[in-house]
Amino acid sequence: MTDRLIIALAQLNPTLGAINANLAKAREARAQVPGADLILFPELFICGYPPEDLVLRPSFVAACKAAVEDLAKDTVSGPAVLMGLPWRDGEKLHNAVALLANGRIETLRYKFDLPNYGVFDEKRVFQPGPAPGPISFKGVRLGVPICEDIWTDETSETLVETGAEILLVPNGSPFERNKDDVRLNLVVARVTETGLPMAYLNQVCGQDELVFDGASFVLNADRSLALQMPMFEEAIALTEWRREDGGWRMLPGEMAKLPEKEEETWKACVLGLRDYVLKNRFPGVVLGLSGGIDSAVVAAMAVDALGKDKVHCVMLPYAYTSRDSLVDAEACAEALGVRYDVVPIKEPVEGFLSALGPMFEGTAPGITEENLQSRTRGVILMAISNKFGAMVLTTGNKSEMSVGYATLYGDMNGGYNPIKDVYKTEVYQLASWRNTQGFVIPERIITKAPTAELRENQKDQDSLPPYDVLDAILEGLVENEQPVAEIVAKGFDEALVKRIQHMLYVAEYKRRQAAPGVKITRRNFGRDRRYPITNGFRDGR
Repeated sequence: MTDRLIIALAQLNPTLGAINANLAKAREARAQVPGADLILFPELFICGYPPEDLVLRPSFVAACKAAVEDLAKDTVSGPAVLMGLPWRDGEKLHNAVALLANGRIETLRYKFDLPNYGVFDEKRVFQPGPAPGPISFKGVRLGVPICEDIWTDETSETLVETGAEILLVPNGSPFERNKDDVRLNLVVARVTETGLPMAYLNQVCGQDELVFDGASFVLNADRSLALQMPMFEEAIALTEWRREDGGWRMLPGEMAKLPEKEEETWKACVLGLRDYVLKNRFPGVVLGLSGGIDSAVVAAMAVDALGKDKVHCVMLPYAYTSRDSLVDAEACAEALGVRYDVVPIKEPVEGFLSALGPMFEGTAPGITEENLQSRTRGVILMAISNKFGAMVLTTGNKSEMSVGYATLYGDMNGGYNPIKDVYKTEVYQLASWRNTQGFVIPERIITKAPTAELRENQKDQDSLPPYDVLDAILEGLVENEQPVAEIVAKGFDEALVKRIQHMLYVAEYKRRQAAPGVKITRRNFGRDRRYPITNGFRDGR
């Protein structure tokens, strides 16, 4: 029995499905901590999380097992390993963690509590294991609950009742705003109930819509914070544990300062965008830079994520594009240091109008002609993408996507949208914050009235309420699922709330065809909020 343990916490960025690359990353991390007794990796690290239906492929599960068996051979000397992997036990497939020591897989523990809400659907692919007992390591009984196992008290109670002395928790916990506070409060509750110290290790990466923010930490049994790892960054922490008065305590470690508010949201969007582009091996991105706030913010995020040399901005002016927009877009591109081209769309738009002229004869110009401008821009951006390989970024915010203020096959064209889950009022806040880190967005872009510039003197508020009003109503309808009556009781006009509700519901078909984008809120479109397209229900009738 030992009275001292050195445990390394590997807060790393796996690539989903890249088993050999993840194995190499695990080996590299282990080599960096030769003096550790044990190194802990995040949930399902060898394959990446969440693997979704990939784990239904026998060849995938077999490849994960082979990789972990190969890694186990390294543990004849040096640190032992706690590694997450999918594991088939007879007919059952489990979300598992394996202890690798003495050159072999010594023992396995299975996730007991499978999440099946919000972005999670683990019950679709995994079967729950039995309530896990502790793992004996160097005479110390380690409890290894996996992620969701600590969100209820049953697994932790089982572990303390069966003699666990330290709780080590591998996680794949996705980011949403203020989630770090939620996790800390959760761990405080488990530590209070069990009287045991807990190390909470989370992965850090972008995976399609999800971002995993890291922010791993350790609480001692007295609920004091012994370690805080950074947010949105890879890091490996060596933690020293001592047996004192019959219990275990981690000696004080690093205390990273976590970002808050706009900085937190910005870094989440940047990480999600960076990993989506790089892990899918795009050489860079291209986007339409309109002189408006949304495209300016996305361009700045792209530069922060990828570097200026991988960002190509294109202004696509038409008859209704103002001189201010031309000046502002160019100034923004210059401040960011990106390639900037101007491709006028007058000829292709008029070509479409000429071709459709006989069919449209006798009808009044309207939204169809406006959308032709947007769709022409979309076609041109996609052509640039096809020719040079850069992925098109789309730039619609959550307010617009909520009410369908977007054009299919036009401004919705693109492979990814970093601000898809950011409301319009928050986009302005992000722009102002980013300028405090280095001026890149001209002030007039932030202060001028938003407009799509698809007709003369058009403003967004010609057809929408002011964005602070719209966003407050959407907060009730989308984030909180409040009845119309409750929102009206806060002082909003009933007819307006009902109109916004109707616009929200009828735009579902557009959102189903939208590019993926970073999840920021508790109720993002797609993974969290899943509404039917055909939907006759309207609250408040």
